[in-house]
Amino acid sequence: MTDRLTQIRQRIKDTGLGALLVSQEANRRYLSGFDGSTGMLVISAKSAVLATDFRYVEQAKGQAPGFDILKASGDAEEWLPGLADELNLKSLAFEASNISVATFRKLLQAIESGDFEIDLVPAQGLVEELRAIKEKQEVELIGEAVALADAAFEHIHRKLKDGMTEKQAAWVIESYLRDNGSQPLTFDVIVAAGTNAALPHARPSERPIRSGEPVLIDFGAKVEGYTSDLSRTITIGKPDDTFNKVYKVVLEAQRRAMEEITAGINGRHADGIARKVIEEAGYGADFGHGLGHGIGLEIHEKPTLGPSSEDVLANGMVFTLEPGIYISGWGGVRIEDTVALEYDRIKPLSKAEK
Repeated sequence: MTDRLTQIRQRIKDTGLGALLVSQEANRRYLSGFDGSTGMLVISAKSAVLATDFRYVEQAKGQAPGFDILKASGDAEEWLPGLADELNLKSLAFEASNISVATFRKLLQAIESGDFEIDLVPAQGLVEELRAIKEKQEVELIGEAVALADAAFEHIHRKLKDGMTEKQAAWVIESYLRDNGSQPLTFDVIVAAGTNAALPHARPSERPIRSGEPVLIDFGAKVEGYTSDLSRTITIGKPDDTFNKVYKVVLEAQRRAMEEITAGINGRHADGIARKVIEEAGYGADFGHGLGHGIGLEIHEKPTLGPSSEDVLANGMVFTLEPGIYISGWGGVRIEDTVALEYDRIKPLSKAEK
């Protein structure tokens, strides 16, 4: 945490800001170690304060030893202006993508009514860009979450049978994950069979799974706050010709991406590697999402791998590669692995059978 504080302080200095208010939950945990559900950080060159309510004060003391703990009463507008004044802060950057307009207005009103001389400055990505490059321990924790998801897929692959509903299959996966050490899941398990598999984010229903149809499965495990993401598409029994054709294209798109993505290219370029394979096969219009996304304390974080992404890929990043083809009236195929970028090349972390 000391190294992370040093890095964020340098970024604050480089941007000419006086201090940073951290309200986003994953950013707060990343910088302080505190994983309570409520709290904010105020970080400047000389101070590091974690403000939380009375429920979490003792927890904060144990998890964030590098921070002064402030027992805060009420909403931020009730204590933040006074704290900023006490720390002699003339400008305070806030996470513009996390603070609501209503909270911002209340803070401005509190500053003005209290006659405090503090400028509130919107900022974006200061912490997220640090989080994009994973430390060794972070990769290890993601790896544990990946291994747990791999095992859960093997489990459902053995258990899946004709007539089982999507909801029943989803519960088999979730209960296995929880029984084997996963924290509460970051997102709901997706099991989508037949025509439902044409919906990239379908919700499991009471629909029975039938032999020969595509079954799209998407889920992730969570270990000490770090998550994984895995998608596989399978069939019970013999698949039809469309499945074989589409699956082959999606698998080739992912394989090509794994072989050609390297450090230094941007997310748009990476996406284009897989997209070209799908377009040349005639399914370009059926691949409507990006190739992948960063993964860590959040299921979606930097970098983004998509048609408009300028995020530059760098060694130490961990992200997904998940090309897909979705055909209305038939179903869909998505294959997703969690991977790391090491020594300028892709290292697959997921091992589940394809």
